[in-house]
Amino acid sequence: MDKDLDISVVIPAYNEEKRIEKTIRAICQYLKNKGYHFEIIVVDDGSTDSTSRLILMLSKQIENIRLISHRKNMGKGAAVRSGVLASRGGMVLFTDADLSTPIAELEKMENQLHDGYDIVIGSRKQKGALIPVPQPWHRRVSGVVFHFLVRIILGLPFSDTQCGFKLFKTDVARSLFLDMNSSGFTFDIEILHKALTSGYRIKEIGVVWMDSPNTTVKFFKDPIYMFFDLLKIRRKK
Repeated sequence: MDKDLDISVVIPAYNEEKRIEKTIRAICQYLKNKGYHFEIIVVDDGSTDSTSRLILMLSKQIENIRLISHRKNMGKGAAVRSGVLASRGGMVLFTDADLSTPIAELEKMENQLHDGYDIVIGSRKQKGALIPVPQPWHRRVSGVVFHFLVRIILGLPFSDTQCGFKLFKTDVARSLFLDMNSSGFTFDIEILHKALTSGYRIKEIGVVWMDSPNTTVKFFKDPIYMFFDLLKIRRKK
């Protein structure tokens, strides 16, 4: 861990050449304005477009950008894990490449870490959440069903496990991600489940969130995989 770095921001990316630059510049501008010493770690998860080339170009313009490349697509969970384990800041935030939750939401989440929490997760369901651009109806329905399954199968007490904006104390994040088994979209659930059973303090707070029409979630296929992943997590319990 680098004592001079306040925060590491991890961005998992798969074929994100059209929007990753805007996201990175927005994050950099905000963190610089707030006086953070930071690094941004982009994990290119086997992209077939020019994502890696674009990140390398940006890294020559902005010194605190790092690129990690997976040779093949391994899944969002695997990408976040690579970034977390490579992070050097005192805190680590992972956020989606589309920046559905504005980086300015970091401030109120960091305040919760200072209040003694180990992990702070953004939520689209908690008080204070604001959704100017909602998901299509079919994704909202699948989300309700999936949340019900998470409650029934694992008993997690959170209202929203899948919002892609989560902040950790870095030593806590490393301990949780080191032996993570889920490489896909259920990695959030495995990490939260492990955190609860390990006794870490977790705070869920409402955040601003805007739907992106270019999601990589496959409506019919991924929920099936996620259901079986929940059963695997329960068996390991």
